[in-house]
Amino acid sequence: MPPADASADAGTAPVTELGAETQPGSNPGASTDCEDTLDLRLPDELIALFAEDARAHGDTRGERKSTTEKVGVTPAGDDLLDPGGDDLFDRVCDDLLDRVGGWGPTDTPAGAFHLVPVRVERDLPLVTRWMNDPAVAAFWELAGAQSVAEEHLRRQLEGDGRSVPCLGVLDGTPMSYWEIYRADLDLLARHYPARPHDTGIHLLIGGVANRGRGLGSTLLRAVADLVLDKRPSCARVVAEPDLRNTPSVSAFLSAGFRFSAEVDLPDKRAALMVRDRALRDLL
Repeated sequence: MPPADASADAGTAPVTELGAETQPGSNPGASTDCEDTLDLRLPDELIALFAEDARAHGDTRGERKSTTEKVGVTPAGDDLLDPGGDDLFDRVCDDLLDRVGGWGPTDTPAGAFHLVPVRVERDLPLVTRWMNDPAVAAFWELAGAQSVAEEHLRRQLEGDGRSVPCLGVLDGTPMSYWEIYRADLDLLARHYPARPHDTGIHLLIGGVANRGRGLGSTLLRAVADLVLDKRPSCARVVAEPDLRNTPSVSAFLSAGFRFSAEVDLPDKRAALMVRDRALRDLL
């Protein structure tokens, strides 16, 4: 699936559907320092072992208040930031990404920004509306009925935690959709020299008024810094916007990413963008 939001400052979308197979004839990578990579999949036994280890160390959650928001009503303030009593939320926040839901807010030049893991019953109408924006649909290809976006979200939420869909909340207002994912465990790893704990970003800016004024670059830099701060094992943040999406590629460059290579993915030719921990203070 090609990357996101043609009219926004930035946006990328998933390479393929989670769990899909790489199509025959795809280029295994285009980097000049290409290494062999593995298609890493965590066996069910290992995932169960992680869960058992967490329980053994007393890693439990207190009770959370139940959902009170009506479907179709966009929550604000504390209601949005409260994760609710959702087992899926617990799963994706415990996981392979160092508990995205617990990262907390970060200050940006645009205001206080917070990544809030998606809850389908609360956020589906909003995400569906954004996906049906023609500028977004051209790259995400998730336009249509709510069931289309719902399937995409549930595939991540009901998976093993390698990809966490989030709302981007700026000064209390949800205004963007993000996917924070383990690039080294994704099908993307078949197409570039992945390193352990590489973390990927997909982004779309939801409202037209927020596009075209540098906000995407500001938030991309902030989220990349969050990843590097909250995931000490991660040395690189990566993204793969469609080469045709010039505003997106430009936004990543402005956010401190470097262009690494062109890569042929099953359904697009992408620009592999990388933000290195070692270079974060220089770019």
